[in-house]
Amino acid sequence: MCPCPSAPRLFAPAGLALLAIAVAAFGLFAFDLTRHGPLTSADAAITSWFHRHTQWVVTQLLLAITLLHSTYGVCAMAAIAAAWLAWRRQMQWLAALALIVPGGLVLNALVKHAFQRARPVLVDPLLTLPTYSFPSGHTAGATVWWGFALALLVAHRPRLRWRAAGAITAVLMIALTALSRVYLGVHYLSDVLAAVAEGVAWLALCFTVLGALHGRGTHALGTNGHA
Repeated sequence: MCPCPSAPRLFAPAGLALLAIAVAAFGLFAFDLTRHGPLTSADAAITSWFHRHTQWVVTQLLLAITLLHSTYGVCAMAAIAAAWLAWRRQMQWLAALALIVPGGLVLNALVKHAFQRARPVLVDPLLTLPTYSFPSGHTAGATVWWGFALALLVAHRPRLRWRAAGAITAVLMIALTALSRVYLGVHYLSDVLAAVAEGVAWLALCFTVLGALHGRGTHALGTNGHA
């Protein structure tokens, strides 16, 4: 394990570029929704196709994935990470976790209420939920949690194979969560795509701000040290 993991941050140019791309992507999905564009027009047909082609084994697997990435599941995984970070006395990373995961979940709830999109209506649905649909909370939660977990892994594991394995795992878990929500009939495709964009935007914003604060703190320490 790397004895001196880097602070949680994105350098401003990369962070701002990623933030701009994610916000633009979310904006496109939101615009498509409000104007009933091509993706929104295809949403119901895509969800219905999955509903007609369910298989028992696949359903059980995706139910487990969706349960893992519920609000409770994501908070439980974050709590385990928080306990480990506190034990290791990595307070910067602990603060980042406290900002990124709960903050991302709250942001998603606010955006849901802003758009107030109804969930899919299916005959004999696998699941039903009374809350709003756009963007998917499970997918947003998976994105902010696995994005944070990947950043933490990259900071602690310098070897490329660990970073590659972490990136593959993060992408796979986010993709499976998104698939589970559409497959189970509780979200449209545009809901989960927008949720990924929302989650990436929040991650980019948080890590960029944390990087700027870390840079200011380091500069202040250096200035005081030479005073």
